[in-house]
Amino acid sequence: MGTAPSRAPRQPRLALLGTGTVGRAFVARHQRLSQRGLALPAFELLANSRGVFDCAGDPEQVLQLANDAQRNGVAHEIDAARLRRGDILVDATASDAVAARHAEWLSRGIRVVTANKLGNGADLLRAQAVARAQREGHAHYGDSATVGAGLPLLRSIRELVAGGDRIHAVEGVLSGSLAWLFDRYDGMRPFSGFVREAREAGYTEPDPRIDLSGEDVRRKLLILARAAGIALEAHEVQVDSLVPATLADAGDDELDARLPLLDAPLREHYQQAWRDGAKLRFVGRFEAGEAGCRASVGLRALPADHPLCGGSGTDNRVAIRSDRYCEQPLVVQGPGAGAEVTAAALLDDVLRAYAGG
Repeated sequence: MGTAPSRAPRQPRLALLGTGTVGRAFVARHQRLSQRGLALPAFELLANSRGVFDCAGDPEQVLQLANDAQRNGVAHEIDAARLRRGDILVDATASDAVAARHAEWLSRGIRVVTANKLGNGADLLRAQAVARAQREGHAHYGDSATVGAGLPLLRSIRELVAGGDRIHAVEGVLSGSLAWLFDRYDGMRPFSGFVREAREAGYTEPDPRIDLSGEDVRRKLLILARAAGIALEAHEVQVDSLVPATLADAGDDELDARLPLLDAPLREHYQQAWRDGAKLRFVGRFEAGEAGCRASVGLRALPADHPLCGGSGTDNRVAIRSDRYCEQPLVVQGPGAGAEVTAAALLDDVLRAYAGG
């Protein structure tokens, strides 16, 4: 009696949610690396707010079709039956509704790779649900693109903790757009002009108040703290926004005209820092001690030789202090913004998931 032939293991399929700037860069990088002979999972589908699109042919053509589709005001969701255990879902959105489903997908054994900070960087209960679902579903959760666009930052913190090290403090320039602004700002030209320049270059969101408010940095700080094993709640982070109330209340049609409201306060901050021989940096920081964890986000005047005063352009720069790195912090630096580096971080995590990491 012959032996039945063994079945080849089913290859994981790839689903991409979000076909904007990062999504386009992700598809382009996937195609380039595939053409070089790198083994990558094939696209099963692409999805955006316009619909869900099957990838039977060239993914770049499907991407164009998805972005050319008409909006119809209907929220599109991926049918749960479309994805199976072992498939890899890439979240290149900034959608809270999508992030809310990360734990559900992980619990079903679907591997999730994300640039969306609202999974681990929003409500603590959601982040805990993601960690629990990851364990119970035995599924990979790749989030290196959420902070530092793939710099070896989250991985370094997690490996230190796994090795028995205790993280005492983490502080960093965590926003590429704000890093660029304070690298360029000279106290002579209006700060609002630099904001307009950054917006036109694509460094900020179309509404730069999202960057200037510090909310993005708070989410990144929460992700870092939770990676260090600290159950930090969003409301426990003190955020000092750069946006005055009169600018925060402006309608979209009034935004540009009110940007000069930033100029006088920032000029005053700059002049005081210059007199003290310091540099302005927008910093997120948490410090863990016996009395608990203190966390803050805001503008700081730092000595010129401070670890966070290096770097240039959109560089992120983060200093980690732990048992091992107590006297001299471990500093991680590199480009922290841009579609290309974010897409590369997503694809790196896809490769780890594909390899069963």
